Amino acid sequence: MIAQSMTIARKDLRLVLAGGVGLAQPVLLGLLLIFVFSTSRPPGELVPAQAAAGIFWLASCFSQVLIFNTLYGLEEVNGARMALLLSPISVHAVWLGKAVAGFLLLLASQLVFLPAAVVFLGQDLHAGFAMPLATLFAVDWGVVVLGALLGALAQGQAARESLLTLILFPLLIPLLLAGVTIGGAYFSAAPTGGLTGWLGLAAGFDALFTGAALFLFPHVYGMEE
Repeated sequence: MIAQSMTIARKDLRLVLAGGVGLAQPVLLGLLLIFVFSTSRPPGELVPAQAAAGIFWLASCFSQVLIFNTLYGLEEVNGARMALLLSPISVHAVWLGKAVAGFLLLLASQLVFLPAAVVFLGQDLHAGFAMPLATLFAVDWGVVVLGALLGALAQGQAARESLLTLILFPLLIPLLLAGVTIGGAYFSAAPTGGLTGWLGLAAGFDALFTGAALFLFPHVYGMEE
């Protein structure tokens, strides 16, 4: 299953990055959100660290919606979804491959969002990267696990695609709370000793969402339009 998943992920990454257009849309959307929020502060006044972390994660979440619409659109546009279902590849490998590809694309987008947040929102990066990096990976994995599941549900019909964010964002609230809390502490150089519980919360929801996606994805991806 792992080898099949990596094959799906490599295929998707090659197609998305072939012309650079696939990643340009989510990156530009995230940058636009960060810039718009930066204009809400009075001149010379800094955005609070926790608010800046919230803006960073908001940009990340909206970007991942576009990322998974693009990833699943690759098969929908070419009529290859049924071919994947009929192939000897495990349907769980399709989900994991999409999740891995989405995870890497989201990380690439965040490599742009982080310096943009520092510049436009007036934040500083402080020492101690272990906790923020672990939080980034934990929250990102939960985000892409749900994105890979619900992206399959939303594909094929415009009405479903418009409902994707309405279904996805409420489920992400616990993960986003962990990301915003730890990210705000990182931007403000606050002590991180009491934040391990938030990281544990994110890891717990990662496990919950991963288990739910493994169970539900075969039914979601293989259902009739």
